[in-house]
Amino acid sequence: MKYGTVLILLFDMLILDGFVDGQQKIPEFKKASFYKILSDGSEIDLDQQLDVLKLSSFEGKEAFEGTLMMKKAGIIKGAKNKLNLFRAGHKKLEAVLQKDSLNVEFRFLRLIIQEHSPGILGYKSELDKDKNYVRENFKKLTAVVQQAVIDYSKTSRVLSLENY
Repeated sequence: MKYGTVLILLFDMLILDGFVDGQQKIPEFKKASFYKILSDGSEIDLDQQLDVLKLSSFEGKEAFEGTLMMKKAGIIKGAKNKLNLFRAGHKKLEAVLQKDSLNVEFRFLRLIIQEHSPGILGYKSELDKDKNYVRENFKKLTAVVQQAVIDYSKTSRVLSLENY
């Protein structure tokens, strides 16, 4: 094999590997991965998950983006950066909740952020309502989200799931 042919093959493997039939592979959003990253992901993990969400298309994806943005705000440096990112994430999550306030999963996402947000941000007013709503509607959630709620409740100060 000639040197030029090897270079072309390497180029094809490296550059074109991300494409199938002329289309770029779009990473699939997986809720199990999302909740794992939300629980204990690094800033890089959060950024990668946000990238996946940006390329995804499904109803309510902004709730997941907003949640990750607010989580990331707790990790990054600089008070102004933290506040701006938190506000942007808050806006996304609350916009989705305005449209679908009965969505148990979105209320769970808000509960997570509310429980861990600093009091100075004033984002705790729906904590008890969300806690009660998630508990009352737990069985309506998919198995993946139920597991995320169970896992979260093990360390949560506000959400406990007796009898689940």
